[in-house]
Amino acid sequence: MSRRVALRQIAHARAGDKGNVSNVSLWVNEPGHFPAVKAQVTAERVAEAYRGLLHGDVTRYSLDHLHGLNFVLKEALEGGVNGSLNLDGHGKSFSFILLDIEVNLPD
Repeated sequence: MSRRVALRQIAHARAGDKGNVSNVSLWVNEPGHFPAVKAQVTAERVAEAYRGLLHGDVTRYSLDHLHGLNFVLKEALEGGVNGSLNLDGHGKSFSFILLDIEVNLPD
């Protein structure tokens, strides 16, 4: 058996930016949940979650010893803080999009 949960129920996230690149990190609260999260939260799945906002590639880095994943989203901020009229030119709200992703956790 398994249960489906939103990442916000089992993890926290932070977002940052550099130019037109957003960096979003995901930190799993309970180390036992990390293998399931790592298996399901792929770069492709994250790119799909940001569809319409993202115009470049997503690269995922795994920090296994910290139970975290880091995602680098290219061409994600409409040119960045100085080049965009976007209300969130820094991409700080991007962490909330990541936390909306649902995963299956084994019981």
